[in-house]
Amino acid sequence: MLKVGNKIYLSWDDLNSLVDELCEKIPFETPLVDSVCGIARGGLIPAVMISHKMGLPYTDVIGKNTLVIDDIADTGLTLEKAPGVYTAVLHYKPHTSCFKPNVWAQEHTSDEWVIYPWEKKDSAQIQDYLVSSK
Repeated sequence: MLKVGNKIYLSWDDLNSLVDELCEKIPFETPLVDSVCGIARGGLIPAVMISHKMGLPYTDVIGKNTLVIDDIADTGLTLEKAPGVYTAVLHYKPHTSCFKPNVWAQEHTSDEWVIYPWEKKDSAQIQDYLVSSK
């Protein structure tokens, strides 16, 4: 992890550690989970990694026991609108999120912008889908 200004840059090793933390918690927090689905875009890579590590099938069809995965619950709006019963994230920001996932790898209690290894390094500090197009 590298902190520069108000941004935290995560490496692939950081990501692997976060996914391992989630994989340890998932059986205890969501024992009925039988498949995983990642929210596009941030949840796709962690979901595939969790699918492989836990031997759970990846699916695009969310069933009653599908674990819906995203990278971060920042505002919580994406997960609040997500289908499914079970949710997991790499980072949960309880001080800014309107949604509490079932399980998370780490709480992120500060306001730094987290940049995951699959994102552009000059990523703006707002989700691109929240920026109105002109």
